[in-house]
Amino acid sequence: MPGIVLIGAQWGDEGKGKATDLIGSHVDYVARFNGGNNAGHTVVVGDESYALHLLPSGIISPGVVPVIGNGVVVDPEVLFEEIDGLQARGVDCSRLLVSEEAHVIASYHRVIDKVTERFLGKRRIGTTGRGIGPAYADKINRVGIRVHDLFNADHLHDKVEASLHQKNQMLVKLYNRRPIDVDETTDGLLRLGERLKPYVANTSLILNKALDAGRTVLFEGGQATMLDVDHGTYPFVTSSNPTAGGACTGTGVGPTRITRVIGVSKAYVTRVGEGPFPTELLDEKGEWLRAQGHEFGVTTGRPRRCGWFDAVVNRYAARVNGLTDIVLTKLDVLTGLKEIPVCVAYDVEHADGTHERYEDMPVDQAEFAAAKPIYEMHPGWDEDISAIHSFDDLPRSCQDYVRRLEELSGCRISLIGTGPQRDHVIEIRSLVD
Repeated sequence: MPGIVLIGAQWGDEGKGKATDLIGSHVDYVARFNGGNNAGHTVVVGDESYALHLLPSGIISPGVVPVIGNGVVVDPEVLFEEIDGLQARGVDCSRLLVSEEAHVIASYHRVIDKVTERFLGKRRIGTTGRGIGPAYADKINRVGIRVHDLFNADHLHDKVEASLHQKNQMLVKLYNRRPIDVDETTDGLLRLGERLKPYVANTSLILNKALDAGRTVLFEGGQATMLDVDHGTYPFVTSSNPTAGGACTGTGVGPTRITRVIGVSKAYVTRVGEGPFPTELLDEKGEWLRAQGHEFGVTTGRPRRCGWFDAVVNRYAARVNGLTDIVLTKLDVLTGLKEIPVCVAYDVEHADGTHERYEDMPVDQAEFAAAKPIYEMHPGWDEDISAIHSFDDLPRSCQDYVRRLEELSGCRISLIGTGPQRDHVIEIRSLVD
């Protein structure tokens, strides 16, 4: 039975939560494999809307086991807030499993994140200030705290002391802040560990046994391809690997268990935070897309930068992730436009004044930052498409637009989102066969 990876194919906010929820009704486990509470998914079920940040989207699907894998950085306080909020609305969270190997976001990670970003000024990355980057930095520097450390007081105290030794020097001498108390921090983490313990498990073993038993596992990525620390628009990226390869390292499941890789793309593009964005619209068209698509961050509330569909980005995502399918979301947002531009290539001006056409993503980020979109124009449509459930019933110009995006992306489009509700979809082919 399949191991299915579902990732964002652009800069995030593509609608992965809805896609995960739709697929989740056909799977047994939904495993989050990267990021932390800097991600945000909105799942709409009937008249109910659920904003999820750390919990896997499968938490909403009855019978599905939601898993937070070892590649996720976990802020226990945020996790408990989400659990309490969902349980107050009648959502059962007792099935949740949290990897004992996942790294923990401590209070000092949030402090470091915020003071560092302020210190950078105009060179800021545009982080959410939630401690994600510092937690991953500690992981790589081998001074991180993992979930299983929360259950051994002496061991935890030693690790907190080692982690804060350099950080306190930096806070006091560079940022003119007070040092963080080791004992107080340790006691707080131990209290959080007491509540977290019932959810903690060897999730790598559980997921592999599930696949052995013929269960279907959906691996859910936070953020998106263009925010990948290795393959995104570095340095304006997240601190983990939201590309498909991260599903293996972030859950402890081998690559031979993956049978399908699904990328989620909007019918246009958005981005939150700093960094280059070739098709960004800084005019009334961008404001129109933002208003029509309700483009404000689930996690931060920040207005998203909006632009036209970028086929260069989608081709790149198809390549580095090995996409087998694309879920195209928010097609309905484009309703009412007379013409819809699609970026098919970039024009890049070099230092010597010469121009070069790029059909594929420039590796040099200076070239990507200088890239100007080359557009082809497509006729729009006026009909409401939210109630349509067959591709053949879409307006002809809408069908042509989707087919052209599929051709330019080099990957088949298997599912189309036509509105915010759970049933506002057109299934062209099954994603779970």
